[in-house]
Amino acid sequence: MNENSREYVMQMAREHGVKFIRLWFTDMLGLLKSFAITVEELDEALEAGKSFDGSSIEGFSRIDESDMVALPDPDTFCILPWRPSGEGKSVARMFCDIYWPDGTPYASDPRQVLKRNLQRARDMGYTYYVGEELEYFYFKSNSLQPEVLDQGGYFDLTPLDVASDLRRDTVLTLESMGIPVESSHHEIAPSQQEIDLRYEDALSMADNTMTFRLVVKEVALRHGVYATFMPKPLAMHDGSGMHVHQSLFEGERNLFHDVDAGGHLSPLARAFVAGLLRHAAEIVAITNQWVNSYKRFVAGYDSPVHITWAVRNRASLVRVPPFNPHKEQAVRCEFRVPDPACNPYLALSVMLAAGLEGIEKHYELPPAVEEDLDLLSAEELSRRGIDRLPDNLLDAVRRMESSALVRRCLGDDLFEKLIQNKKIEWERYHCHISEYEMARYLTLL
Repeated sequence: MNENSREYVMQMAREHGVKFIRLWFTDMLGLLKSFAITVEELDEALEAGKSFDGSSIEGFSRIDESDMVALPDPDTFCILPWRPSGEGKSVARMFCDIYWPDGTPYASDPRQVLKRNLQRARDMGYTYYVGEELEYFYFKSNSLQPEVLDQGGYFDLTPLDVASDLRRDTVLTLESMGIPVESSHHEIAPSQQEIDLRYEDALSMADNTMTFRLVVKEVALRHGVYATFMPKPLAMHDGSGMHVHQSLFEGERNLFHDVDAGGHLSPLARAFVAGLLRHAAEIVAITNQWVNSYKRFVAGYDSPVHITWAVRNRASLVRVPPFNPHKEQAVRCEFRVPDPACNPYLALSVMLAAGLEGIEKHYELPPAVEEDLDLLSAEELSRRGIDRLPDNLLDAVRRMESSALVRRCLGDDLFEKLIQNKKIEWERYHCHISEYEMARYLTLL
């Protein structure tokens, strides 16, 4: 660790009266984990990390090799604005990378996985930038029969729109933590919201996504409501997505832009998009990792179903927004598949891996599809070579299980653990008798 970075963190802790520092990391499913140390332990933690029992964390070590070390990243030091403040009261947080006690990086730590894939991109001469549109719902409580706060729709603003205040406080909290926000608004479904995070390097964006999800929930609780990132909580309404805008840079130059190419989309960008399309069905078990995630992939709703790309068609899996001659830096592709309940470190890893595969192997981008695919027959879709995304978790896991790309991206250990975890989740779901089945069949059969 850079001595200047450690001294900066110590100085910030002194200036802000920090007493406790929360050390954050994620398990393989992207659930936030945390333990706190006092400021008196901070210097040692920055130097050598803090040990914890990895066998108790989903996807980490076995019971016979349980000791692991969380090493804080000083660049992620931040004061938590919703905690008490003042001399000797303030609380800060830092994201951690996970190591074995001998100092070897833990290969299945999601943050380490993303770092490895970003290094691969750097070795090819690229810096991976992303921006995210994150959707979620507010409900009156966490009851299993959710009650919405409003009956609003896309971009609606009503005098009694409580969510306007919630979104405002969320944006202010995020910005106070150094997380830049581009916009916020009401989404399509009742009580559904969207907040868009401004472009960052991929590692910062993954950290910001984890922070975002906690901030949204903290602000909601302060207002006496409940926020959820469940992909599809309301059966007859749109689910929540996490649209990821992506581009590759070389220094200050956007490699996705080419003034001489059609649509100003460079050959490199076209190969990257082709990689996303070709490997979409293999990576969807990572970008959409829950049983409920696949309830979102239903024709007629605002989510992709078919593996296509387009410029205008927002039902496509990948969209390339129209070129703005005044914003060459903004040329990008938008991957519309992920949902906000994914593990952002792993989701960005597999998206990047798929795009780089397209570049390395010179994939050809198929023609854009702008028409409404819901109006085409299965025969016509097959004739045109247009495939569908997996429509349930088991199908997605099976597609991932045979993917050399995903195995290489995640590493053997994490790959196998995720396959096992998701098969167990599917079996539990498959054995469950739902309310729908009881209401539909009990008295009929």
